[in-house]
Amino acid sequence: MLIPTLREVPAEADTISHQLLLRSGMVRKVAAGIYTLLPLGNRVVKKIENIVREEMDRAGGVELQLPIVQPAELWRQSGRWDVYGPEMYRLQDRHGRDFCLGPTHEEIITSLFSQEVNSYRQLPLLLYQIHNKYRDERRPRFGLLRGREFIMKDLYSFDKDEESLEISYRKMYDAYNRIFSRCSLDFRAVEADSGAIGGDVSHEFMVIADTGEDAINFCSECDYAANMEKTPCHIHEKELVEEEGPLELVATPEARTVQDVASDLQVNTEQVLKSLFYNVDGKLVVVLVRGDRLVNETKVINYLGANRLDTADSEEMLNNFGIPMGFAGPVGLREKTAVTILGDLEVKCLFNAVAGANKTGYHYINVNPQRDYQVDHYGDFRVAEEGDPCPCCGAPLQVQRGIEVGHIFKLGTKYSEAMGATILDEHGKEIPVIMGCYGIGVTRTMAAAVEQSNDENGIIWPAAISPFDVLIMAVNQRDELQAEFALNLYQKLKRAGIDVLYDDRQERPGVKFKDADLIGYPVRIVIGKKAISEGLVELKWRATGELIFKEKDKIIAYLQENLTAMKSSKR
Repeated sequence: MLIPTLREVPAEADTISHQLLLRSGMVRKVAAGIYTLLPLGNRVVKKIENIVREEMDRAGGVELQLPIVQPAELWRQSGRWDVYGPEMYRLQDRHGRDFCLGPTHEEIITSLFSQEVNSYRQLPLLLYQIHNKYRDERRPRFGLLRGREFIMKDLYSFDKDEESLEISYRKMYDAYNRIFSRCSLDFRAVEADSGAIGGDVSHEFMVIADTGEDAINFCSECDYAANMEKTPCHIHEKELVEEEGPLELVATPEARTVQDVASDLQVNTEQVLKSLFYNVDGKLVVVLVRGDRLVNETKVINYLGANRLDTADSEEMLNNFGIPMGFAGPVGLREKTAVTILGDLEVKCLFNAVAGANKTGYHYINVNPQRDYQVDHYGDFRVAEEGDPCPCCGAPLQVQRGIEVGHIFKLGTKYSEAMGATILDEHGKEIPVIMGCYGIGVTRTMAAAVEQSNDENGIIWPAAISPFDVLIMAVNQRDELQAEFALNLYQKLKRAGIDVLYDDRQERPGVKFKDADLIGYPVRIVIGKKAISEGLVELKWRATGELIFKEKDKIIAYLQENLTAMKSSKR
């Protein structure tokens, strides 16, 4: 077995999962965001795949395999070839025809359906694959959590109407809950934004972890939970309770940040009007929020129906429009450039505010909406924060960090209408098929499990997805009696169906112990002098550190009972 463990933490690894997967000999980096799965890592991935496959089949899914290399014609037909963005790997064949490496498979599965299915009598269909995906991430990082090549399960549902789609969606929702429970993960299903995939209803399955890239808002009083991108923010508009002060230009030579401005002018950060400039599908848009708030870029994209949003280049803003970042504001902005101004709902109620004067070293005070600047559209454009009211019951929201491991979407007819995927209904009428899309990041689930289950000594694998259930070793491999005892027990465990690895290396016991803890096998069995003299075998449970001695004749029954319980229990 190839298990090249490392003693030192690799300098390239930032997250605990990245560090431990490298140190435990599970993966090796080939290039940024591209990894080889070594034997132990491959075994973990296969166990996750098996759980996923069992639950997809249980829910009525049928497995197939779609090609990785996809013709551009299908993507042009759906309208996504020109808007998917630089994350798509594009290539040409020797004849100059355009192709891509599949970042996702909506187009190709919809094309297959349109060729092979024509009647509602052939529905519902739940077609899935477990396959590689390719996305040229701008910043591949965190090992398997954000890579350029990764393994994913994607299932696509085809139904005759919305009621049938709801049944398929619920099947997948329930199956995902079973999958992540069987993997012994602490997770939440949350309402989510559909993003580039499309559709109007979606849920993310988030593994709770402090290192997660996503923030989850949830309510402790009711069942509401949503990705921060999705959580709506509500306010109670208030009337002006103080007299509008005169607009006044003041010098703030060193104040470029909200905190600096608030400190210089002795106001609260919520009294500062923050202006964020974006390039949205080639057009300039400014979003106004309170100084203590963050812009929710997903809400802005959805409100404008845009495909792409990028932060405006500060040097370009200064050279082209004379607007210095750090001193930008809405007063007189239209005199400098054609711009769409969006204001968060709270901005409506922000009176006598402080705002940039579009002049280096200066801000305005007593800035008021309507009188001093105009907003094209008001809306919910900010990020929900801890303590904001729950949109369902009004109780304060709480925030957790999470790692997205699954995402399910109701696509509706987004792809079927564009690509001519139709069926004949009960009345012989041709209608577009109703679709859903359901993905699980298999390699990401592996990394998320490590983020959640580890200690200072290494990984603590959940029993259901550990590379092996049990590791056996002899204290002294050169002792013939200990080595023979260990080998016989190893063979008995294998015959009993227990997934076991025998560490027969000629290494010091301390090295083997450290490797066992680092790799994280659920059970470590040590054959020492007591095994030879008294028939007692030492067992250590990795998760709890519990150390016990068992008679050799009772080990198999004990392991079968306890490992089965661990694999079937929910976290």
